[in-house]
Amino acid sequence: MNQYETVFILTPVLSDEQMKEAVGKFRDYLTSQGSEILYEENWGMRKLAYNINKKSSGFYYEIGFKANPAAIERLEINYRRDERVLRFLTVKMDKYAAAYAAKRQALKKKED
Repeated sequence: MNQYETVFILTPVLSDEQMKEAVGKFRDYLTSQGSEILYEENWGMRKLAYNINKKSSGFYYEIGFKANPAAIERLEINYRRDERVLRFLTVKMDKYAAAYAAKRQALKKKED
């Protein structure tokens, strides 16, 4: 299993319940594919660098996980099919990026 990190932007017209439901849908999909979710981070509402579908802001959300490569292709198909997702990016992390992400999450837990 490889380690991945995905960030997606949801449309800003969603309520909190709708946003949580959309995030839950992607989280449940990953766990149903046998993926191990390592961390999640809600970045909140942010202004976009440029308008996407006439929207100037969006809800940003990040999920770090370990998965088989086949699950990534199906995850991205689900992103494309969901009209609430404005943009998404999934990257495979090398050992240095994975170590940095683990260190960042450890520091974040100390702050909380």
